[in-house]
Amino acid sequence: MIWSAPSAGKTSPPNDPSGPPGDDEHRDAATASRTGRRDTGTATTGAGIRRAARALARPGPWRRGSVLAALALLLGLVMSLHARITDRGSLGSLVETFLPWFGLCVPVLLAGALWRRSASAVTALLLPAVVWLNLFGGLLGDRSRPGGDLTVASHNVDAGNPDPAGTARELAASRADVLALEELTPQDRGVYERGLAKAYRYHTVLGTVGLWSRLPLSDTRPVDIETDYGPLAATKPADVKLAGNRALRATVTTGKGPVAVYVAHLGSVRVLPSTGFWTGSRDRNAKALGKALAAEPNPRVVLLGDLNGTTDDRAFDALTSRLRSAQEAAGDGFGFTWPARFPVARIDQILVRGVRPHRSWVLPSTGSDHLPVAARIGW
Repeated sequence: MIWSAPSAGKTSPPNDPSGPPGDDEHRDAATASRTGRRDTGTATTGAGIRRAARALARPGPWRRGSVLAALALLLGLVMSLHARITDRGSLGSLVETFLPWFGLCVPVLLAGALWRRSASAVTALLLPAVVWLNLFGGLLGDRSRPGGDLTVASHNVDAGNPDPAGTARELAASRADVLALEELTPQDRGVYERGLAKAYRYHTVLGTVGLWSRLPLSDTRPVDIETDYGPLAATKPADVKLAGNRALRATVTTGKGPVAVYVAHLGSVRVLPSTGFWTGSRDRNAKALGKALAAEPNPRVVLLGDLNGTTDDRAFDALTSRLRSAQEAAGDGFGFTWPARFPVARIDQILVRGVRPHRSWVLPSTGSDHLPVAARIGW
């Protein structure tokens, strides 16, 4: 038997695990390497596309907060065009009564815009901010000046005041030269007359309004502001009408000449289910009072009283077109007077014509649901 060695150069059998890799394995390795790179590249590209799509789908700072931006623009339009709001159901009067408080919506919307990171909403808020500052920015800060010749004051003492004697003492301590009172009742009239007698030598009461003065009074008379209205008004006896009188006029004699002083308590407003914000009697009273002031011959006029509305209210155009507010001219802030516990509106007014307001302020609370108001005037 002849044995022979394997020939040089021959490869090991394919099934021999110890042999070098064959061509098939080289091809498999190369294929796997290329496929892996392609898969990795495809996955990276897909992830990038998805990230880009999400970025495009996500609203930017100018697209976020569209609702907030719309509310800001609406707020600005309401404040700037308040005079054009319909007065059906006295909606316009209601808006104008609380118009200064609309400014509180600006910081609320601003907080929402910052939380949403909305550039459009922040930009839109410039409109209501500018409008509010244009309307009320002049009322911020102290506008008073020294001097003056006469101090006047007014107070709705409240028919239900639990302490009229205490209210009289506090008003006497105010040292006002001329003091107007509204909502006097027959039961409390004597209490005020006794409580103010020492401080005020002169006084007159006509119906539910009265005037007390350190200076002489003359030419005192009731003012018809159409409190009695309708077909039965003419049938009422004079004494019945006088008992319900809500406005008077008197001349105050000063060292620099006479001043016509009006005291008025206009009709109340009501919120009724059938009519909404009802201001019928107040509006009628305001127009009638405006006619009386237009006919007043004295160039120096002071109107004191509870007008049951703010000077922003269109219902008082007949008054504000002829007189100016002492608070707006020489006050410190808004001078809110009602309700006394948490004032939200200035419905107690001192309006003047032919004299110069030097200072206007709100007096401390009494037993009334209104705060008293005072002003220093000169000429």
